[in-house]
Amino acid sequence: MNTKLIGRRSRVRAGCLLTTVLVLLPMMAVHAQAALPALAIKTAADGAQTYSLTFQILILMTVLTLLPAILLAMTAFTRIIIVLSILRQALGMATTPSNQVLTGLALFMTFFIMGPALDQCYNNGVKPYLDGQLAGEVAIDRTIQPLRKFMLAQTRENDLQLFSKLSGKPPFATPDDVPLTVLIPTFLTSELKTAFQIGFMIFIPFLVIDLVVASVLMSMGMMMLSPMLISLPFKIMLFVLVDGWTLLMGTLAASFHQ
Repeated sequence: MNTKLIGRRSRVRAGCLLTTVLVLLPMMAVHAQAALPALAIKTAADGAQTYSLTFQILILMTVLTLLPAILLAMTAFTRIIIVLSILRQALGMATTPSNQVLTGLALFMTFFIMGPALDQCYNNGVKPYLDGQLAGEVAIDRTIQPLRKFMLAQTRENDLQLFSKLSGKPPFATPDDVPLTVLIPTFLTSELKTAFQIGFMIFIPFLVIDLVVASVLMSMGMMMLSPMLISLPFKIMLFVLVDGWTLLMGTLAASFHQ
């Protein structure tokens, strides 16, 4: 009896749900047809193109989804986070500072270093577009130009030649002719090389401390005692005495202005 009652209630609920869907479908179609003109690109008499508000929101949401990739590929974030990770490994502390702390520090350093370029992006492209003074394509081009200038300043010539050759394109006459599809991987490759060079210089003094501690423990016959456990306080003390964080942040910031 209970099984039949439950089955009857399920059929009634399914029928109600189907009826609701059938009623709402025409309404949704009407609203969709009414919303289609909102996704329009209007061309003015002078040839300038303006996007509707809905289209602008769609572009904004797309940019937000690509923001992590843009942050990694077109800013100083990659070099900073790699150097900080190498520093943590050199100190011998796998989880201190934590990933959240390193990421936060790298983000704020990125905004500090990229401040002038981001200001130019906003003043030259974003603000005039929001004020209705520029068309969408022109605004995008002016917004990207400061980032292109920053990436070209940090890109090595041999890396640029390599990726130009791999792309199958002839040599570029001017830096403005380099497309983003070639510039971005070239910039990332140069950033990785620079970050590992800085990390190597950071690693050397801590490696010397490890070697000295290991040699002393070996000469004293304490082979069962981990050298890392003894050398860790000395490495922390050395890093604090030389004001390591300030020195490292200053070196990283200066490396982008050479």
